Amino acid sequence: MFPKPRQDLVANTLDFERLPFVKRTGFREYDARWLFEKEINLMGIQAVGLGLAALMKRRGVPARIVVGHDYRSYSSAIKAALMDGLMAGGAHVYDIGLALSPMAYFAQFELEVEGVAMVTASHNDNGWTGIKMGLERPLTFAPDDMAELKQLVLEGELPTPGGGAYTYVPDIPERYMADLTDRAPFTRKMKVVVSCGNGTAGAFAPQVLEKLGCEVIPLNCDLDHSFPAHNPNPEDLGMLHATRDCVLEHNADLGLAFDGDGDRCGVVDNEGQEIFADKVGVILARDISALHKDAHFVVDVKSTGLFLTDPVLKEHGAKTAYWKTGHSYIKRYSHETGALVGFEKSGHFFFNPPIGRGFDDGLVSAIAILDMMDRNADKTLAEIRQDLPQTWQSPTMSPHCDDEKKYDVVDRIVKHFQDLAAEGGTLAGQKIAELITVNGIRIVLEDGTWGLVRASSNKPELVVVVESPTSEENMRAIFKEIDDVLSQQPEVGAYNQKI
Repeated sequence: MFPKPRQDLVANTLDFERLPFVKRTGFREYDARWLFEKEINLMGIQAVGLGLAALMKRRGVPARIVVGHDYRSYSSAIKAALMDGLMAGGAHVYDIGLALSPMAYFAQFELEVEGVAMVTASHNDNGWTGIKMGLERPLTFAPDDMAELKQLVLEGELPTPGGGAYTYVPDIPERYMADLTDRAPFTRKMKVVVSCGNGTAGAFAPQVLEKLGCEVIPLNCDLDHSFPAHNPNPEDLGMLHATRDCVLEHNADLGLAFDGDGDRCGVVDNEGQEIFADKVGVILARDISALHKDAHFVVDVKSTGLFLTDPVLKEHGAKTAYWKTGHSYIKRYSHETGALVGFEKSGHFFFNPPIGRGFDDGLVSAIAILDMMDRNADKTLAEIRQDLPQTWQSPTMSPHCDDEKKYDVVDRIVKHFQDLAAEGGTLAGQKIAELITVNGIRIVLEDGTWGLVRASSNKPELVVVVESPTSEENMRAIFKEIDDVLSQQPEVGAYNQKI
């Protein structure tokens, strides 16, 4: 039997080296994320592997699992410990080596393997580690899966039946890239800045886009796990601004910014304008709905209201449903409802058959954007962006709030605005038209201006987004009202950025 993990160990001590350490807060809604050595040790990672193998057997899923790791200084060690636990628990591990998250998802299909455990902290700062897990192609963990894994890991002494196996699969990157490029190249000649923030995508994205006929201008594509320029996060203004500057310097047609594990792609147009991912989603939905009449889309509650009001989408008969923020939620809901595409504001896009396999892949998203430009060869990306109805929208803002406290804070915020609406009160000089509480609270005013407050699914933060279809003043006004309420909550700390 493997020892029961502890919650209270400290690095550089005897017990830290001889006992498993796993903070329970690392088991988030659908991903697992810990600060390595501050919240988990290598034996703790082994315990997670044992728990995952036990969960697969409990669910009756063949204990076969693809495992890969991203480019951080400690990720290969994390993966080795995870595989030790999986094999001790009786699982057959298929190690694909250094990989993007979508490569691991692709490998599930390519190798006909049921499970996936991708070691990545995605776009989080250095020091973080994590695991994206799934038991069924193309889905990743839902909250009930994570809750059951958490219970298995933390509450019992896990059995070590052995009988596991190890297979190294060295050529998944080549097979993955061949799959993406097994098609005609773009007919439009496009100069593309490929911005990777020194993350894992730098090893693969330039090759794929060059093979499809793009002139690639690489930006921070050399792998460097210290991330010297900025975090590889296409929602981070540092990454977007660096991409913008490179686009303008080289007179490029667009910039594509990939996150640390390659499942998201940010976009900068030829004028250097950063296009938020939900607006990219509207642009793609316009293009796709012209090819697939009466298309059904799913988007998250952080996303623009244009998915419901855009006249082009209405003309094409497109229908859109709003759902919970989080790549696992949108992926699963898109799959269950038969949506053609699921769009999440953070940039996770899910193209279902016949367009894709249903998992989030930054390169598939990039190719869809370039295909859209190919079909609109008479327009620049800036002109395509300018065709959208104007809205005034904030970036995703993330004030700090401890994991143990953030859900209680959000509950209080929800109650505050529910009480205000019930009393007939106003916000930013307007009445509240609708409250959407599927994920935190989205407060919609009479003119369509809206603001969202929710708890981050994978970091000790809240998430705040605001948008107005009428004016920047109204967008700023609703943010001030929300910020005033948040400032009264002592658990809420500093923002990563403000408008």
